[in-house]
Amino acid sequence: MQESTGCDLNWLLTGKGLPYLDKARPENAGAFSVSRNSDGITDTMGNPVDLSEFVFVPRYNVAAAAGYGAPVFGEEPLFCLAFRKYWIDNYVTKQPEKLSVITVKGDSMEGVLNHGDSILINHAETDPRDGLYVLRIGNDLFVKRVQRIPGKLLVTSENPRYAPFEIDLSNTQDDIAIIGRVEWYGRSID
Repeated sequence: MQESTGCDLNWLLTGKGLPYLDKARPENAGAFSVSRNSDGITDTMGNPVDLSEFVFVPRYNVAAAAGYGAPVFGEEPLFCLAFRKYWIDNYVTKQPEKLSVITVKGDSMEGVLNHGDSILINHAETDPRDGLYVLRIGNDLFVKRVQRIPGKLLVTSENPRYAPFEIDLSNTQDDIAIIGRVEWYGRSID
């Protein structure tokens, strides 16, 4: 892995040091590194960090298509992202074990969710109401806006080039599942 990505495996495992061996990479700018000293764990400024204040959510190498569908293959977590426990408990879910982070792929949700965005999915929310959801249709994952209408779900994209479609909730023969609601996104600025 280190040879193909240039990522420092020590950083992935311990959080110490810089994410990439090439110190000039922009990804290393302002890198958060947790270090241990005699007083415990500290942030990059030397302030103490209480790890019990965080929920560590697995980040999977899976993409939900904001377009025509992304196939789901291996689902091994790459690493975890830290979120404040207070925010998760009070605004997202009391079941943090039902959270995961994946990547958006494609342009159908451009303007709301862009290609490459990371999204936090709440897998406890599988009975959709109006909002953004990750859906599985066959072997493909999609991230779309869902609107509940009598007996159906209206599934739309932000990009008008992608036609909306409906899912008949009474047809149990379809290979369709609501994976979870999108609760948060993170984006790199180019």
